[in-house]
Amino acid sequence: MVSTSSTDDSGSTDEPKGQVATEQVEKPGRYTRSPAGMVGALIVTLLVIGAFIAFRAFNRTDLEVKPERVDYLSQVQIAQQDSQQDGAGLVYPARLPAGWSATHVTFTSDGTRPQIELSMLTPNNDYVGFVQSPGPIAGLLTTYVDQHPQAGSPVTVEGSIAPRWNTWTDSGGDTALSAEHGHGSLLVFGTASRDELEQLAASLTTEKVAG
Repeated sequence: MVSTSSTDDSGSTDEPKGQVATEQVEKPGRYTRSPAGMVGALIVTLLVIGAFIAFRAFNRTDLEVKPERVDYLSQVQIAQQDSQQDGAGLVYPARLPAGWSATHVTFTSDGTRPQIELSMLTPNNDYVGFVQSPGPIAGLLTTYVDQHPQAGSPVTVEGSIAPRWNTWTDSGGDTALSAEHGHGSLLVFGTASRDELEQLAASLTTEKVAG
């Protein structure tokens, strides 16, 4: 075999003319991301963002959530027009004390006697509830006030449809007023003061809503 290269005395090797030395360039490996992996990464990113937003909201001192107000009088008017709910006997506050707002109202009936549940907030964000029910007062106290409420001295609320009201307190210091009306029971209760509860009791009526 004839050698195509020669070596001089210094040990160097001469490449034959016309032959170009080439180097093999390796291309880097290409990473292929699967759709499942992309979705997983997106979910992790969204969870991190959501956790951060929740953390910021939890630590904000100026965050204030206000309950939605309801126009309870318009709903009372509809209930009064519904003969199935015996709207003629429905008891409700003709007006709320200044600064109060109604936040929830529901109506039910046993076919002859109406029932109303009304939730309110005072300007100091104290809760006040009013219930008219065909059930006994003892059951209302257990449901809305306390298992063992403490009875207080009765009070007279002038202008109310039930002049005489019994007073109650629970273990947490909340107050309730109860009275009988017709064949049902009335209960005013909440974290507001007794004077504020008496204001609401004085506004109760069965008159048709004007308009």
